[in-house]
Amino acid sequence: MSAEKATTSEQTAIGIAHSKLILIGEHAVVHGQPAIAIPFPLVGVESEIEFVPGAIKLDSTFYHGPIDLAPESLDGLVNCVKATLEHLNLPIKDMLIRITSSIPPGKGLGSSASVAIAVIRSLFAYSNQSYTEDELLNLANVAETYAHGAPSGIDTLTITSESPIWYEKELPMHFIRPKSDFHFVVADSGRMGDTRLAIESVAHLLKSAPKRIQARLDRIGEITHQARGALERASKHLLGNMLNEAQKELEALGVSDAGLNRLIYFARQEGALGAKLTGGGNGGCIIALARDEVHSRHLTEKLKKIGAHAVWPFVLRKQD
Repeated sequence: MSAEKATTSEQTAIGIAHSKLILIGEHAVVHGQPAIAIPFPLVGVESEIEFVPGAIKLDSTFYHGPIDLAPESLDGLVNCVKATLEHLNLPIKDMLIRITSSIPPGKGLGSSASVAIAVIRSLFAYSNQSYTEDELLNLANVAETYAHGAPSGIDTLTITSESPIWYEKELPMHFIRPKSDFHFVVADSGRMGDTRLAIESVAHLLKSAPKRIQARLDRIGEITHQARGALERASKHLLGNMLNEAQKELEALGVSDAGLNRLIYFARQEGALGAKLTGGGNGGCIIALARDEVHSRHLTEKLKKIGAHAVWPFVLRKQD
């Protein structure tokens, strides 16, 4: 646990967490294929805990009041808080949990996982206890199970990482070391997606047409392997092509929509090397690969002008 992730004083304790992006491998990762995810430090969450006698209260943009009266949409967070306090042998009372987030929820940026991780870190700081990576991930997955039904685990892993990760369910995680700076632009469609619903829709398709849908998922897996090679060989054009190929498969799985497609096709028209949805889809965000920093600024301005709700230029830095 580092000082920048959790701090404490006599009165309060703070935990923070950054966001995440899935670069490639959405949906297929739930069914055993690999995915590549990257930390996204431009948005994040801060959780501050203060001693306040009485029932535990939440103070956030989603809800303000006693934890036991929180709406059903916060069941994951409520159960995560209770599980963490039980793990720490702390009573479930006498605190105010103040959550401040710059991550738009329902946009595929890992909002629920980031909130959970920031809150868990603040609870450990409040109790003056350190945590292991496994403890952090296991407790965060309490919240993720409520949010996503059958989470792959990729969100929590990436949010606790400083490097891009290669993730396959039930296999050890690997870090990816990009051999060049890659300039991305993330654009928010302005509409919330529902990751749980999207995961369920793909699972339903897989049951109704197993051969055809499995072939799509396998193809996404092949594309993801090629995308890793592109990152590790600094091949921007290959990575762009793989993003476009992945988007074709995601459209065929029914998890893209007209609003996302409009932003994706516009980014390509403006010279993006590749563009696709990121996250669960059917709302949420897209990610586009720019040629360089100047082109990234151009894409950012153009996407803002055609109505993207928010746009973030983002550099995935070279790692030795």
